[in-house]
Amino acid sequence: MKLHMQILIALGLGIKRNWHIFFGIIAGILVGIFLHSHQNILVSNILTFVGQIFIRLIQMVVIPLVVSAIVIGVTSIGDNKQLSKFGSKMILYYGIITVAAVVIGTALALVMHPGNGAAHYITENAAAEVQTTVATAMDEQQGNLLNMFLGFIPSNPLNALANGNMVAIIVFVLIFAVALAKVGDVNRPIVSFFESIFAATMKITDWIMFLAAPGVFALTASAVSSFGIDIFASISKYLLVLAIGFLLQLFVVYPLFLRFFSKVSIWMLYSAIAEAMMVAFGTASSSATLPLTIACCEKRGISHKISSFVLPLGATLNMDGTALLQVVAVIFLTQAYGVALTPFLIVQIALLAIIASSTCAGIPGAGLITIALILNGMGLSPEQLVAGFAFLFTIERITDMMRTLVNVTSDAVVVAAIADNENEINYDLLNNPAKYEELA
Repeated sequence: MKLHMQILIALGLGIKRNWHIFFGIIAGILVGIFLHSHQNILVSNILTFVGQIFIRLIQMVVIPLVVSAIVIGVTSIGDNKQLSKFGSKMILYYGIITVAAVVIGTALALVMHPGNGAAHYITENAAAEVQTTVATAMDEQQGNLLNMFLGFIPSNPLNALANGNMVAIIVFVLIFAVALAKVGDVNRPIVSFFESIFAATMKITDWIMFLAAPGVFALTASAVSSFGIDIFASISKYLLVLAIGFLLQLFVVYPLFLRFFSKVSIWMLYSAIAEAMMVAFGTASSSATLPLTIACCEKRGISHKISSFVLPLGATLNMDGTALLQVVAVIFLTQAYGVALTPFLIVQIALLAIIASSTCAGIPGAGLITIALILNGMGLSPEQLVAGFAFLFTIERITDMMRTLVNVTSDAVVVAAIADNENEINYDLLNNPAKYEELA
């Protein structure tokens, strides 16, 4: 099938699966335009209230989602003999790709200033409050870097949980998860407990995403009613920055990565996994796409031993598209609120984006959910940035589909590189489209 037809099918699939989100956006725009010209304070306040409820529900699941995802991800690697053979290489490759994504996203956001167009929509009081909060947090951290790093280690993990100190929580959970992995099968009751938490949290997230339509409707209507239809011109540069960043990942970073670390042809690989890429774009869920990703890779010559180990972990831990989105979104917010982007703050945002993306579930909307972790490191919460988040959620579904396509593609790129390194790839099958089309 021709590429342009695959793209059209993917777009149609995306609209079909997420029609309620698109309906919420369109309805929010129409209602917002009406309210902008016919001011109704009561309705505007109700819309703002509903939007804040949606954001609070998202905040609610961050900690259980992050904690359970880390425990499951680390213990699934554990002392597996496969880890000593190519597990460390998998982590290295995922790290290289994610760092590249964060560098690209940071550079593009700093050069193109996507948040400047939204700055005049933020009230002076809100901007001043955010600027003061971030400046205070950065001064405290820069004043004593040793204390900042010491603060990453919680003296009381329960206190860190209660206060929502995400970095300290992650450090403790990582140590705890590694310990669970080392004690062997005796860890099963605890791991099963966290698997249950993860499953329950995913279900809650599904419910929240079911409420995404009214939430996005309220945020969109509130933003348009306050700022007018010009709001979309103001966020167009944000969308452009993300699109350029994702394209650079797909057509520069991944080809260079495969050239340096394997002899796999990027174009043959893209041809082999085209179906998974399109479904990823349509569903906006790397977890939902995982079975198809595995099937595409195995039918096209990558061994089951490699794909069954690397791809499930990649769907959980490797989120370079999400990392790129998150770093651009946070820099967008800082620019919109007039926060001074010092080198120290830029580095902190980049590092926290890498951490946040690796704890992000492979489900729709998760990319913006874990932005709370980055903001927490800056001394902020999403509640202080409601107006800014309204911009992000207006086009969240579109950006979510793009970043998921990148996430799934990067998983396939890494598994292909490792399979090549371990001589676990059938090049006769991979490089012969006619053969693997027969297997489809």
